[in-house]
Amino acid sequence: MNSKPFSRVALRGDLIDFSAQPALEDPQSTGVRVRPDHWLLIDGQRIVAVQAEAPGPDWPQEDHRGRWILPGFIDTHVHSAQIDVIGAWGTQLLDWLNTHTFPAEARMADEAHAQALSALFLDSLLAQGTTSAMVFPTVHKHSVDALFAAAQARQMRLITGKVLMDRHAPDFLRDDVAQAERDCTALIERWHGQDRLAYAVTPRFAPTSTPAQLAMAGGLMKAHPGLYMQTHVAENRDEVRWVAELFPEARSYLDVYERFGLLGPRAMLAHGIWLDDEDRALLRHSGAALAFCPSSNLFLGSGLFDWAAAEATGTAVSMASDVGGGTSLSMLRTLADGYKVQAMAGRHVSAWALLHAATRGAAQALGLAQEIGALEPGLMADVVVWDKACTPLEARRQAVAQDVHDAVFAWITQGDDRHVVATWVAGGLRYRRAPSPGRQSEA
Repeated sequence: MNSKPFSRVALRGDLIDFSAQPALEDPQSTGVRVRPDHWLLIDGQRIVAVQAEAPGPDWPQEDHRGRWILPGFIDTHVHSAQIDVIGAWGTQLLDWLNTHTFPAEARMADEAHAQALSALFLDSLLAQGTTSAMVFPTVHKHSVDALFAAAQARQMRLITGKVLMDRHAPDFLRDDVAQAERDCTALIERWHGQDRLAYAVTPRFAPTSTPAQLAMAGGLMKAHPGLYMQTHVAENRDEVRWVAELFPEARSYLDVYERFGLLGPRAMLAHGIWLDDEDRALLRHSGAALAFCPSSNLFLGSGLFDWAAAEATGTAVSMASDVGGGTSLSMLRTLADGYKVQAMAGRHVSAWALLHAATRGAAQALGLAQEIGALEPGLMADVVVWDKACTPLEARRQAVAQDVHDAVFAWITQGDDRHVVATWVAGGLRYRRAPSPGRQSEA
């Protein structure tokens, strides 16, 4: 990990963030703030000013004119242990879990492996411009300890919790209700609310938890106000049919979680592809949010998420890589796939809607807009500097852009980790790209 804390620093560049939610399909929508050639001042862990004029000589300065400066991306659904199976060839969701996911997660039984992989995972997020995440580790208690400890060392905002699975999983990954409750309680007491860490009750998905375990999970939510809940819902049609067989008393897949007290304003449900109007009304009523995982949905052939329907019912939608079903930790690549998924339904989502869902919109969905997701005085200095272009072809595309939306949209569709210049977390420099003589845009 490349870590160099600053007491203060002033960054100069083209700032982009949001003051309000932009319209889904309008490139001219209000809410976006584009501040060309501005200074972002960081003192300690927080942003203290955004200004057009240069700061005084007592401020250490970095000149990034011609580059974007954005809030760090927020990935609201990703699996740390699954970096071992990114891009694994396979079939649809349920077979893919057995063939690739569960064997990779089994390796987390080794504590040293869990520590090394957690460090690699978080450093990889930072190198992709992601500074906060809601993460699935594994069923192993020490996988949660390892992830929290690594995030704490990097001062990252991280939400995670022990995965709960007591049925329909291999023996080596199943827990039981009593032991799982003890493990979760110990982890909550140790980590929840420490520094920038928060605990999420984490049933993998309804089929891998018995009613008794789901009831225990709901009990944890009730006993510890302020916890998050994360799980999967309605990702795949075969999965939806399976849930209906396992929980015949429930009206729908989403209703299973409602019956066990798992929905609420701090609940994040990944996918939500195969929902109906009653489900969307339940989401609105409960305040739960959806994590849109376009790369994973395309790769596993799960279906096309209806963003407009979710938005119309007032459900918060954020963006998520869902690695390892997703094929990259890059939120830029995730956003580009999100555009493609919506285009299949005849919608042309703006660059602003995409970026908002990975920054301020994600922060709002997690109840963290007072801390992260924008470039405003008082917020934590989770900030990323980006190159607009890394190749002559990209530079040409930027040069002929019709307006700032055209330039940003082209950057989203062409960009990846090569474009990350530097990443600050809580005011500390956590990643800086190594200089490359062949990189035309390297300052």
